[in-house]
Amino acid sequence: MLRTMTVTGLVTGFTILIAGVFIVTSLSDDLYSSRRDQALQDSARATLAAQGQIDASERGSLSTLSATVRATVQDTSSSQMVYLRRQPGQPAYPEAPAASRTNDMLPDAVTAELSAAVVAGDEPQLWQAVTFVGDDGVPFPGIIVASTLTFPAGAGDYDLFIGYSLADTQETLAFMQRTLLVAAAVMMAFIGILVWIISRIVFRPIRAAADTSRRLAAGEANARMPLQNDVHLDMLSEGFNNMADTLQSRIQELDQLSEMQQRFVSDVSHELRTPLTTIRLASEMLEAGTQGLAPGQQRAIEVLGTQVERFESLLEDLLEISRYDAGHVTLETEPTNMVSLVEEVTESLRPLSPSAIEVHAAGGYSPIDVDPRRMRRIVSNLIGNAIEHGEGETIHVSIDSNATSVAVCVRDSGIGMSEEQTEHVFDRFWRADPSRKRTLGGTGLGLAIAQEDAAVHGGLLEVWSRAGEGTNFRLTVPRGDAVRSFVSPLQLIPDGYVSTETDRVVTSRWLRRPARLIRKDKRQ
Repeated sequence: MLRTMTVTGLVTGFTILIAGVFIVTSLSDDLYSSRRDQALQDSARATLAAQGQIDASERGSLSTLSATVRATVQDTSSSQMVYLRRQPGQPAYPEAPAASRTNDMLPDAVTAELSAAVVAGDEPQLWQAVTFVGDDGVPFPGIIVASTLTFPAGAGDYDLFIGYSLADTQETLAFMQRTLLVAAAVMMAFIGILVWIISRIVFRPIRAAADTSRRLAAGEANARMPLQNDVHLDMLSEGFNNMADTLQSRIQELDQLSEMQQRFVSDVSHELRTPLTTIRLASEMLEAGTQGLAPGQQRAIEVLGTQVERFESLLEDLLEISRYDAGHVTLETEPTNMVSLVEEVTESLRPLSPSAIEVHAAGGYSPIDVDPRRMRRIVSNLIGNAIEHGEGETIHVSIDSNATSVAVCVRDSGIGMSEEQTEHVFDRFWRADPSRKRTLGGTGLGLAIAQEDAAVHGGLLEVWSRAGEGTNFRLTVPRGDAVRSFVSPLQLIPDGYVSTETDRVVTSRWLRRPARLIRKDKRQ
């Protein structure tokens, strides 16, 4: 709309400018031509009257003839600027009348070219546009008309210059220019208002479509585009509304399907707990009575116990994921020393790790309010992932803090991941290399749950990885709910590495907030 008004204004302004220049130029030429013709006619009449006065004069009256001629010219013309002088180059004649003038402007304005042309006598009447300077020093335009008068006896020929002021013509032209400028300004304003009104009418359907699409994108499923009382625009509105109806129905179907899927996972997980408990009790009874059994039978009972534990872990992870999907999350926060928590988790996993695990605590000793169970689960998943893929190299666990956050990094120097693999590292049941043997078991949901646990605390779980050089996970948790913006105190890209185009950094994001997030402070 602004672009349309701007283009229209520029085109209209250019058109008005061209028309105004043409009108002013035409009027100026017409006024000047009319005033010039009037001056020539007036000068010719005054010249004839003056020459008649000279022809009727007596020979003895040459001394007063010049004054009489000047008075005759003033009486018969509309101008009071008269200059009479004897033509140069004539024989000396003592009794010839001296040059006379009515004011000092006219002699100063006569140019040498005009004087030479009058002496040449090619035309009976000559004129020239000049600029007069008044007594107040203000210049104004004018015309000088020159002709020749012949005095009797030996006085010879005299040049008659009559000056005509065009100041009134200039004022008329200036008034017309001001009038045209005012008219152009009024016309521009009127056209601007008209274009603005028409643009609003024309762009109303576009604004309605943009507003409706914006509301739909914001989640207002019932937003629809109103009819515009125009056949073609109403067709557009109906098509847009039909598309919105289709999208709404598909979204509802997907929501229902997602709800059913979540309910199914939750119900199945709950229903499996009862038979699983029975199987676990039977397995424990079998393990208690393995004495006297064959080695193959003892191995079978051991495998049964191991798989029952893995099954229980899978069910627990599925239940936790279903709680996040359903939005039923309960945080039991308490002041927690992250350094102590990380060291505790590390000590519990050391016996299971073929790799050395080193803890570097540069900060993080002051307690922060978090759910310690979920924090232990995040750190355990990250260290367990490093054990699985660390290839026996030393695992470095770093902890640090600043005024707004606490961060934990788990760095391994194992096989690492490619860019494509790094993009899926937080996906459920995804494995970078499905053929690899699991050292600590696992369900394929560990990093997905860790992502949810970090996000529900308002934190971030990020990963940097490079194939053949290892992986670095960074957990950053803000110091309380009041912190809205924070910077992690630990680097995601390890020291000694320079970020390249092949590197891939993935940050977990909380795309959906739980419908019901309950925080319980154990201190209360």
